Order: sequence, then C-alpha cells, then structure tokens
Amino acid sequence: MVTECNRKIRIAHIITRMDRGGAPDIVRLLFEKLPPDEFDLTLIYGRTVCPSERTKALLRELGQRAVLIPSLRRDVNAFYDLKAFFNIFIILRKSKFDIVHTHTAKAGALGRVAAKMAGVRNVVYSLHGHDFYGYFGYWGSRAVVWAEKIASLFCDKIHALTELEKKDLILFNICPEYKIEVIYSGVDLDLLRPSQQILDNFKQGPSKDKTYQVGMVGRLEPVKGPRYFIDAAEIVLKQKSNVKFMVVGDGVLKDALQKRVMDSGLAEKIIFTGWREDVNSILFTLDILVLPSLNEAVGRSALEAQGLGVPVVAANVGGLPEVVKDGVTGFLVEPKDPAALAGALIKLLNDDNKRREMGQAARGWVDEKFSDRVMVEKFEGLYKKLINREQKSEDRRQKTEDRS
Repeated sequence: MVTECNRKIRIAHIITRMDRGGAPDIVRLLFEKLPPDEFDLTLIYGRTVCPSERTKALLRELGQRAVLIPSLRRDVNAFYDLKAFFNIFIILRKSKFDIVHTHTAKAGALGRVAAKMAGVRNVVYSLHGHDFYGYFGYWGSRAVVWAEKIASLFCDKIHALTELEKKDLILFNICPEYKIEVIYSGVDLDLLRPSQQILDNFKQGPSKDKTYQVGMVGRLEPVKGPRYFIDAAEIVLKQKSNVKFMVVGDGVLKDALQKRVMDSGLAEKIIFTGWREDVNSILFTLDILVLPSLNEAVGRSALEAQGLGVPVVAANVGGLPEVVKDGVTGFLVEPKDPAALAGALIKLLNDDNKRREMGQAARGWVDEKFSDRVMVEKFEGLYKKLINREQKSEDRRQKTEDRS
C-alpha cells in the first residue's frame, strides 16, 4: 500500500486530446502544480492537432511519462475505439497505477472500463462538458445519457465542474450523489496577470476619445452562439460608434459570419482574429467579454476575463450562473436574445464607474473561488481520500484474515 511504504501516489491521467481548451488546461495545471514529492503522474492522451505552447512544453518535459495513443480520437469509430481500448488496458495492466483519472467523454468511457478491467482500484472521471442536452439533438443526447450511465458503473468518483453538473448527474440518474465531487475549474493567476501595478494602471478611467473593445472568445460553433454576438454588435453599433468587437476563435461558422459582416459594411468594427495563442493578452485589452452560448459547462474564458478585472455579459445557461455573479461581476441575459445582450452591453459602455466596479469585484471573485491553488488543493484532497479509503479497506481485510 502507498501509506505503508511512503512512496508517491501513482496517477495516470487519460484524456482524448490535448488541443487548446479547458480540459487540457486543467490537466496541465495538475501536472504543473501537484506536489512532485507526493505524486508521480503519467499522461495518456490521444491524437492532438492544436496544442497550446504550454501544452507542447509540458509534453516535452514529461518525456516517456507522456504516452500518445494515436487511435484515441474524439469521433466514434469502432475500429479505432477498440484499438485505443486495448492499448489503454495494456498500459494500465502493466503499470499498476494507484489512481486512474479520466477526462472528457471518449477517454472517460474507454479509460474507465479499461482501468477497472485492469484491476485499478481507484478510478475518477471528469466530465469537462455538459452533453446531456443542447449539443446532439434528442436522440443523440439520449445516447450520451445512457453511455454515461453505463460508464459510471466503472468509476469511484465523478468530478463535476459546477453544482449544475452535479444536479444534472442526479436528475438524469447517471450515478448516486455520493459518487459526485464538485471541484471548480482553476485559473493560473500568476500566469494570467501581469504585475498588479500594470493591471491597475491599465484599468484606469478612459480618455474622451477612447474606443471600447468588446470580445467573444471561443469556438465558432452553433452551441457557442456567435451569431447572437454579431446580432448584438450590430444593435450596439447603431447607438455607439466608439466600440470595436473582436471575435477570437475559429470553427465551422467562421466563413459565414465573416461574409455577413462584410456584407453589412462593418468589417472595420467587427474583427475576426482566428485562433490566437495569446488569448490572455487579448482579454487584458477588453472592456467587456461576452459569452452568448446556448450551453456551457463552465465558460473558462469568463473566469480568465474576470481574473483580469474584465466584467462579463453572458447567457444564463449551464454553469455560467455559478461563474458570473449577475449584477456584481457582470450581467446574465436569456440565451438567443441579441437585444438583451446589446442592452446589457450598452448599460456597461455608458457607465464607466459601474464597469470598473464590476471588474474589481470580478477579480476578487476569481481570487476567492477559482484560483489554480484552490483547485489543485481540492484534487489533492480527493486523491488522498481515495487512497486512505483503500488503506482502511485493506486494514479491515487484514484483520479479518488474522482472526481467521
């Protein structure tokens, strides 16, 4: 047992891909921040196309502790999925990990089953998404629910990013409540922020000729609601000419949205940047961040923006009400309502003091509840609780054997 020989707790993290996004960021933070004298971490990951520079650096640093399985892919494919399953199973069977922590849907399903079949005693699953509705239509969502119900039988703890996810796990009968652990997504504040003095100076009152910057950061996919952002921008620009809108990201809707903006003659006011490696530096320059999503597990860009003192206007969906304090760190509006989005934006653009007050409140809110330190401490506690539970179970078994 771990506690008997005082060795490190050996954990394998399994994730479908390490492309840019919230899930890889959380995994990376755990590798960077968990105490190295207490934890020995291995990363098992699938085909990755667009990793961030920090993820590339992590993979290089891990060396042989980063195991790529090319057949582990996001799309459903019976041949590749079966091949990935057996590859994962062989690795876990051979390496004898104390804990396997799976992330995202595909790796979560294959990894959990493989881990239990390989004899791993402690298996954790992090959803990193909210797929029970809003993404795949009625029948697709039903299939997701049933798949999660079956896969939940093969793990000991399910990590929910928000209380809403916990409620939905219970509502859809995915698993019993005792299996669920809520740990909020953490933001690396030291990396996110420049020096406090620079941040404070930058957020001082605007000059008379200031051009305000409003941005959206995310995939340009229907569920992220980018067309409602464009709709709202057009409404705002009819009333205020000193505003520029930035669309940071890429996706299937990009070409259609760009064409629409060009046709409307607003190409100088609504700017598409594509994917950017320096998202934090863009957030730093914004006066307001917008999340017009139709569904959102957490909204990591909202956390990062608030950590920089930027208020957020977001749709009242998914986990966003737990991330944005309505009327305090920003405004929540009904989804699919560009007029409501525009109204909230105009309210903030017309009131510099209110916008600064919300930005200051947002920064304190993230410090209190969403720092990487808080997140890592909670995961550390979860891992140790699982190991202690295993130790107690082993002690009871040993006592029973001694009596017999």
